[in-house]
Amino acid sequence: MGKIDYTASIPNNVGIADDRRLQRALESWQPAYAAWWSELGPVGFQDKEVYLRTAVDVGREGWAHFDYVKMPDYRWGVFLSEPEPNRTIGFGDMKGGAAWQEVPGEFRADLRRLIVVQGDTEPASVEQQRHLGLTAPSLYDLRNLFQVNVEEGRHLWAMVYLLHRHFGSDGRDEADAMLERHSGDPDRPRILGAFNEPTPDWLSFFMFTYFTDRDGKYQLGALRESAFDPLSRTCDFMLKEEAHHMFVGASGVGRVVQRTAELMNAFDTADVEPHGGINLDTLQRYINFHFSVSLDLFGSELSTNAANYYASGIKGRFAEQDYDDDHVLTDGDRELLTIRGDRLFEEVVPARSAVNADLRDDYIADCAKGLRRWNRILDEHDIDTELALPHMGFNREVGAFSSAHITPDGTIVGTPEWAQRSNDWLPSKGERAHVSSLMSPQVEPGQMADWIAPPSRGINTRPVDYEYVRL
Repeated sequence: MGKIDYTASIPNNVGIADDRRLQRALESWQPAYAAWWSELGPVGFQDKEVYLRTAVDVGREGWAHFDYVKMPDYRWGVFLSEPEPNRTIGFGDMKGGAAWQEVPGEFRADLRRLIVVQGDTEPASVEQQRHLGLTAPSLYDLRNLFQVNVEEGRHLWAMVYLLHRHFGSDGRDEADAMLERHSGDPDRPRILGAFNEPTPDWLSFFMFTYFTDRDGKYQLGALRESAFDPLSRTCDFMLKEEAHHMFVGASGVGRVVQRTAELMNAFDTADVEPHGGINLDTLQRYINFHFSVSLDLFGSELSTNAANYYASGIKGRFAEQDYDDDHVLTDGDRELLTIRGDRLFEEVVPARSAVNADLRDDYIADCAKGLRRWNRILDEHDIDTELALPHMGFNREVGAFSSAHITPDGTIVGTPEWAQRSNDWLPSKGERAHVSSLMSPQVEPGQMADWIAPPSRGINTRPVDYEYVRL
């Protein structure tokens, strides 16, 4: 393969063209990435022109450049947000000290691990979603799927840059391994469980981008606080793109809710499945599943690792400056809901050990905002049903609640009752089959599947019936 033109092919503001060692590393990694994208990227549309937003610079004009591009030709840029002059560490034992421009030796392994775990999620979601284009409910949604996919690919590039630039041969090995693990692979699965779950239909995709990508927002936000300045600036820029992913989820679920409400009123029934819709009960069970799986991504509520990351300045809390405390937490404590036997109770725990719980609580509050918007849609259609988040202990496999069976309303039940009633709370095979049966592609501009309402507006001032993908 010839020398890569890093200005034309990989727009960046990190000086790749002037760093021969970094060039050689990326030139070695690039063909493997291209092969991975071809093999495990979106199925069936690699040669189609898609109306995509490409970041070519961190500035206002360069961040959102719209044009038609084939996905394999997308410009996988590497961007750090503009540096903050004289930036200092905002939390932990070294609070007030100068931010690090290079990796301190004593924190090298921890920083590498955090970057690898974050980086591993990016190609994983592309793999999970690779077949969805074949059943897109509209060209508008098809384009949004591909926008999410290429940005996840760019986020992988961002993490790989950090590994190549700051972690030597170990970093290069980790970058290679992220293309060798695959979502759901029995031998080499992705690191985090949620990223090995299938995304078989568009309702799952909208739930994933609302709940699981929102976890990404909070993880990236915590890493944005890092004393390691290149990581902080990388995550800051990634968050700009992550906002679109969550919009896709929030608006997508909202459009499904709207269409369900329309069908309920049109046919005067709560059962809209015979009329090509998705019942509110089904939507609630999908919410229960995706919310609970995403909560597991925050890890254990009490975590020595999280406490150590906070103490060392490696990983903070989301919007750290908004917390009304000393941002050191050596003497602080907090109440934390936990379980003992058949009883839920609040216990007082050291604040540092519970920073994962702080992150999780902020996430739950943020998720609840979407539920309020969706419920307003139901209210506008005079439907008195409300969608709700399940209890934080529901269907958990990680953390304090993983040893118990807890219902969506927070009741502890035994294994027999859980086995008997789980289909009351989680999507059944029949519900998943019905949702799958609705997944037929709509490929004409402006055409929309019957189970989802059209969006209120198009992309970048274009109309809803714009040819967002040239088929």
